[in-house]
Amino acid sequence: MTVTATSVDESDRLRPQSAPAPWRARLVPAVVAALSGLLLYVSFPPRPLWWLALPAFAGFGWVLRGRGWKAALGLGYLFGLGFLLPLLMWTSVEVGPLPWLALVAAEAVFVALVGVGVAAVSRLPAWPVWAAALWIAGEAARARVPFDGFPWGKVAFGQADGVFLPLAAVGGTPVLGFAVVLCGFGLCAAVRLAVEGRRTRAVRRPAAAVALLSVAVPVAGALAARTLVSDKAETGTATVALVQGNVPRAGLEFNAQRRAVLDYHVRETERLAADVKAGRTPRPDFVLWPENSSDIDPLEYADARLDVQEASRAIGVPISIGSVVERDGELFNEQILWDPVKGPVQTYDKRQIQPFGEFLPLRGLVGAINKSWTEMARQDFSRGTRPGVFTIDGAKVGLATCYEAAFDWDVRDTVTHGAQMISVPSNNATFDRSEMTYQQLAMSRIRAVEHSRTVTVPVTSGVSAVIMPDGRITQKTGMFVPAYLVQKVPLRSSKTPATELGVLPEIVLVLVAAGGLGWAIATGVRGRRAAAV
Repeated sequence: MTVTATSVDESDRLRPQSAPAPWRARLVPAVVAALSGLLLYVSFPPRPLWWLALPAFAGFGWVLRGRGWKAALGLGYLFGLGFLLPLLMWTSVEVGPLPWLALVAAEAVFVALVGVGVAAVSRLPAWPVWAAALWIAGEAARARVPFDGFPWGKVAFGQADGVFLPLAAVGGTPVLGFAVVLCGFGLCAAVRLAVEGRRTRAVRRPAAAVALLSVAVPVAGALAARTLVSDKAETGTATVALVQGNVPRAGLEFNAQRRAVLDYHVRETERLAADVKAGRTPRPDFVLWPENSSDIDPLEYADARLDVQEASRAIGVPISIGSVVERDGELFNEQILWDPVKGPVQTYDKRQIQPFGEFLPLRGLVGAINKSWTEMARQDFSRGTRPGVFTIDGAKVGLATCYEAAFDWDVRDTVTHGAQMISVPSNNATFDRSEMTYQQLAMSRIRAVEHSRTVTVPVTSGVSAVIMPDGRITQKTGMFVPAYLVQKVPLRSSKTPATELGVLPEIVLVLVAAGGLGWAIATGVRGRRAAAV
């Protein structure tokens, strides 16, 4: 019997469909899917191995190409587990493994569904383009649902050290992530065509051109986008100080620990003031404290108010402090700008609050599983309603508190509301020395390039850092040490294409993904009808 291969997809699947596949044929793709996901995780900070994302997606494309939806769903889920299980391990530090495993199990479903889509479009011409757009569509969904989304693990967030970084200024995390994934799938297509060419002694020119362009265009685009990246001042400079007071490691009950954290930040600010007075360090224009640096509300409690006031007077400039405040029975994670003469003059309430951290969805179900979890979160935080931009000594400082740095729109609207630099006050002490703080720091580096703004990251326990508009870290602290950083930074007012376009690139890529998926479905329906005739 002679078999004629009418397409590359059919040639990939010549074994009889009625016969069960050997165990190796089932096991190898499953192992490759899981290891490819693990490779994607290894490409993320704190490791500077950004380029490993390319073979990770090449492996993902290889195992999915030409698969049926059931196999693709399983392989996609394995890829998601290989990626997200180690990436999100930090979520287990405080509450144990069950929430971590539940989070990963839920988030991997999105990756599994993307796998089904990639398998479907893998039969189309120019499949790497459709497949990469589908991945970004999956990230867009993860960033919005459930519980207002969880965008941690966007491919773009692993590229702070990579050649593709300038693309963040073109179209934000969707365009940066699309370029990386497209390049990976293009690499897969190129390798497959090379293997096929050696076997058949023939070259399919259109497919080869698509594979080559899928690799070359993202790289060329990234090189061209370098012209959008600059660290030059446009509206003057500001000398900014970041204070990392540190936290007590153990042995204090909750209220005493809050007291100690405030005392530590006051003490480090007073040390900064002494060094300024002695001429050992430049005088800052303003000081930035981390999130939760004064969880004892200084607007309500006189002793906390006195401590903050003394610290502000010692340094003689405004301090932006992080506190937890209660108003009308509601809790807010609030940034308060404290003037040494006037006291509190501006506030910003965190808008993107963390599910299962700052508010507890499904409280009844969670309490039934483990009552201690509901006791740790007795009251949900409320959301702020306005973008945070403090005007400090003439400089406009945008605020994205901790978790908000992961959300495109939360950072962008500080810039569209006039921010000349951005601050990301954070509290990572709960997660000990895990990779979480480095993953979040990488997000801030992406945001710096995306909006061409200096980004400062004051953290209670580290790593605090100053990031230039080109994504370079110029100063940073260690972890779990008291420290301060002082640096003159550029203030900028121009807007990148990413800032101007906002969500539009993501919408376009989602529409491209939908178009490719629709084409694949229509092609499959026509094929089944033709086979029936």
